[in-house]
Amino acid sequence: MSKKAEDYSKKGLRTSYVSTVIGISLVLFMIGLVLGGVFGLKSFEKQAKESLQGDIFFKSELNDADIKQVEQQLKNWKEFNDVYFVSPERAIQEFGGEGQSEKEMLTIFNGENPLPATIGFRPNAEFATKSGMAGIKRKLLAKFKDEIDEVNYDKASVENVNLGFKQFVFLFLSVALLLIIIAVAMINNTIRLSLYSKRFTVKTMQLVGATSTYIRRPFIWQAVLQGVVSAFIGLAFLLTVFFGLNNLLETFVISYTLPTFLLLVGCMIGIGVFITVISTWFALNKYLRMKLDDLY
Repeated sequence: MSKKAEDYSKKGLRTSYVSTVIGISLVLFMIGLVLGGVFGLKSFEKQAKESLQGDIFFKSELNDADIKQVEQQLKNWKEFNDVYFVSPERAIQEFGGEGQSEKEMLTIFNGENPLPATIGFRPNAEFATKSGMAGIKRKLLAKFKDEIDEVNYDKASVENVNLGFKQFVFLFLSVALLLIIIAVAMINNTIRLSLYSKRFTVKTMQLVGATSTYIRRPFIWQAVLQGVVSAFIGLAFLLTVFFGLNNLLETFVISYTLPTFLLLVGCMIGIGVFITVISTWFALNKYLRMKLDDLY
């Protein structure tokens, strides 16, 4: 009978430990989504800014060879992420869009292509601002005043991209703060419920003369282990979600550099260990201070 009771007790402890780890993992997964969103937001912003486009129009006396020489020079400029030559044939195809052939478009214009050869460009993210694009335009007109006729870009798109991300960051951080507060409260509650079942063990050790430090030590080490294991499980969930999103999203890709990814892993482990240890510490102090009669 005693053996069965012991086995049942061990099974209950294992079940409690697993359920605690899973609960903490899910909460850390929520925190990881927030942190991953914060770290990945920079990548989204960079991709959005570098998708902005501008066009450089040249004076009529320049031929394609002259324009391509300018293109080669512009490829070395730090302001540009991409510079490409747009022939009249490519220009009229893009003007017509999908479903319209070059021949059909030429028919509309009485057999003549009115579109000149141009250079298209995409700015680097740091220059994809209102002042940055204006600076690019001034620099181009000053450097190639005898070749360039006009530099055009959509000012509204530039302003909307920058303003949109500022508003999104504010909203995202507000939601993130709320989620983290809820997540910390949930982990704390999970740890307290886990220790509640061991309150008599804690009090028994105290009654036989064990010091508070001695009593805390195994529980703190268990909390550290729970935090690390939960962080890696939460990270596995997180990577699965990011992988799925990258397969669903066609325009943008969630990507991280190695230092950023390691920072994300370190933050999740650090947060997991910190919250579990702090919650365990305060929960143990509560039971160490309680009288025996108050445990019932």
